[in-house]
Amino acid sequence: MKLRDDFLWGGATAANQYEGAYLEDGKGLTINDVELGAEHGKKRLIHQTVQANNYYPSHEAVDFYHRYEEDIALFAEMGFKSLRISISWARIFPNGDDLEPNERGLAFYDRVFDELLSYGIEPIVTLHHFELPLNLVEKYGAWRNRKLVDLAVRYAQTVMERYKDKVKYWITFNEINALFISSQPWHMAGIIYQEDENRMNTMFQAAHHQLVASAKTVIEGKKINPSFKFGCMLLYPCTYAATCHPNDQIKAREKMLATYYFGDVHIRGKYTNNCLAYTESLNGTIDFEPGDAALLAQGTVDYLSFSYYFSAIEGISEEIEMAEGNLSSGGKNPFLETTEWGWQIDPVGLRNSLNSLYDRYQIPLFIVENGMGALDTIEKDGTINDDYRIDYLAQHIKALKDAVEQDHVDLLGYTVWGPIDIISAGTGEMRKRYGFIYVDKDDDGHGSLNRSKKKSFEWFKKVIATNGESVELEGSYH
Repeated sequence: MKLRDDFLWGGATAANQYEGAYLEDGKGLTINDVELGAEHGKKRLIHQTVQANNYYPSHEAVDFYHRYEEDIALFAEMGFKSLRISISWARIFPNGDDLEPNERGLAFYDRVFDELLSYGIEPIVTLHHFELPLNLVEKYGAWRNRKLVDLAVRYAQTVMERYKDKVKYWITFNEINALFISSQPWHMAGIIYQEDENRMNTMFQAAHHQLVASAKTVIEGKKINPSFKFGCMLLYPCTYAATCHPNDQIKAREKMLATYYFGDVHIRGKYTNNCLAYTESLNGTIDFEPGDAALLAQGTVDYLSFSYYFSAIEGISEEIEMAEGNLSSGGKNPFLETTEWGWQIDPVGLRNSLNSLYDRYQIPLFIVENGMGALDTIEKDGTINDDYRIDYLAQHIKALKDAVEQDHVDLLGYTVWGPIDIISAGTGEMRKRYGFIYVDKDDDGHGSLNRSKKKSFEWFKKVIATNGESVELEGSYH
């Protein structure tokens, strides 16, 4: 078994980290537009509204809004088969609950999709990528409120109807399980917990609202175009037991429950025994409305997409040293190297993750985020020799190929996170770069925004042209 001929090689982005033009053409404020920039290890400050003389990274981001033709041409030059983008809800409904959609916002995405399709690039569209109209936080309390289910479905129906002949692949919520991981799920749900709030009940109820919204979106989308393919999307925190001690195995299993909770509901269409046990273990409660169970059962997804960046260990020992990661954290593995940001590099973990997910769910998988954030250096001749990025990606591509070719995992595609440098979701920084394409901008928002190719640009172009075969010339992964 080999990678499918129509394997969806490409890249992945998010509107709030990429587009800019934060109030242009009728767009409303989002929760991202009131976040200041920060540094690694520090939390971003959140304002109630935009304040003068402050730098908000999302306001300009890297200006895809005005440079989409240039960027898409570069992606096409690399041979991209797909590009994952998100639609900004506030660009379509500026306040989230407007009576009519914003035509100028809809027209922008028409132009983007038309440009992609002119090069034969398949759009992969995320409806909710850590972004929410700010008005929905102020007026309704964000995803605490059941009202957001109907508002989210109306937004989804609007864009699905508009782009029904341009977009086939949809993702309802980005890294939806991150809601259970973050101590303050601002990006995931527009929520900052209040002092007197029952955090567990709020967390589980917000998750239920998002799961119902996802199911209703799938149901309504299939009415609009039965050929639509819907995916859920998980942050996958590959976890190993720290030792062969039986209780370490239990700890590793428990770490994964927050992830499988969402996979189970999205794919099996119900709260499984593991979901119920996890809820009870945290003393959480969920208020169901009549018909919710039927909606979840009917609105299951067609494929499972996920992000993979690192692995970690779990165990009963209090001496396990903690490692850093993408929203999630875990113990340091002494057998693994780390990135400059402390994320453990484990390509074998990607193969393990693919097998774990496929064994559990038996539906097609899609790796929609994987990549390495690093400090890039521009040489005197203007080149950027990012061999470290090439090595990281090559090892992970070999691992996914083994999962397909040897383990017979059904894999739709692989989109590298940040194919062009974009602002960091966690800090708003630019210096943590993922792209094949360099963007001239610094952490303070200064720079020309000019684009230039890194060494990895030509390397990934060859990977795509050979459907992954070229990486076999670069040694075995480890």
